[in-house]
Amino acid sequence: MNLPRQRLEAKIYGRVQGVGFRVFVRDKALALGLSGYAKNKFFPQRHVEVVAEGPKPALQTLLRFLEEGPSLARVQRVDVQWGPAAGEFSGFRVG
Repeated sequence: MNLPRQRLEAKIYGRVQGVGFRVFVRDKALALGLSGYAKNKFFPQRHVEVVAEGPKPALQTLLRFLEEGPSLARVQRVDVQWGPAAGEFSGFRVG
């Protein structure tokens, strides 16, 4: 059964830059079969932006990983938006 693809857009705040967060996200996303990207953002506040597409159960699993982060990260807040997949990604990249 093919589940419809969804889109997760997340902004992760806290100590999330310089701690391997983006590579952590990429590895988890690829293991879950998701496509998209993770990149550092600096305005208006430092955070990591993640956009991922795939089946909602896999995206929900990724969201749990985003809320925890790698061992050196300290996640304070995750802002999330859900929507329909746009189909614009192939693979998962770190920006």
